[in-house]
Amino acid sequence: MPNTRSAKKRFNQDVQKRVLNSGKKSRIRSTKNALLTAISEGDAEVAKKAYSGYCSALDKAVKTNVIAKNKAIRSKRRAAALLSA
Repeated sequence: MPNTRSAKKRFNQDVQKRVLNSGKKSRIRSTKNALLTAISEGDAEVAKKAYSGYCSALDKAVKTNVIAKNKAIRSKRRAAALLSA
């Protein structure tokens, strides 16, 4: 456990950031699963909306440094390849 006042504050900040980041990562996973489900069912309109939501979740995660920019780009390209196939 932290001993100094500044270490306690940093610990609390880390806990809060961990909660926010896990929520953003969870949103990425759930939108990806929704996209894969829509693709497997063969519904093009739903898949396009799910792809849009997935890209939005990735971009928001990049903006707050939850994931790296290149990882988001790679994920979007792979999802677009699945969508077009």
